[in-house]
Amino acid sequence: MPSKSPDNNKLDHIVAEARRSREQRNMTYREQALRIYPWVCGRCAREFTRANVQLLTVHHRDHNHDNNPANGSNWELLCVYCHENEHSRYLDNTGRNEASSGTRKTGATHNPFADLKALLKDKK
Repeated sequence: MPSKSPDNNKLDHIVAEARRSREQRNMTYREQALRIYPWVCGRCAREFTRANVQLLTVHHRDHNHDNNPANGSNWELLCVYCHENEHSRYLDNTGRNEASSGTRKTGATHNPFADLKALLKDKK
């Protein structure tokens, strides 16, 4: 049986595709943030290495995942635990600012004590 020799064109194609994939990965905001910032959680100060960098996430400070300036001004690196905590706190506080600022759009329309004075006069 003749031995099969590798198809050089196929190997070249695979290598070229791997390089394109790496370049695309390097252009993601996560890869950019990992190049810009030290591998330290911005909240708990836990340090990361290549062995555990997958636990380091990019948090969007304004919570808008489409806002990705090249200088990284909307990003901070957080460990998965602090990132989850940050989003939980954000969701818990959503809507509280409207209620406290007096710009609340909906309110109670029923006033259970509206005729209380009249009801108390009738009892006397």
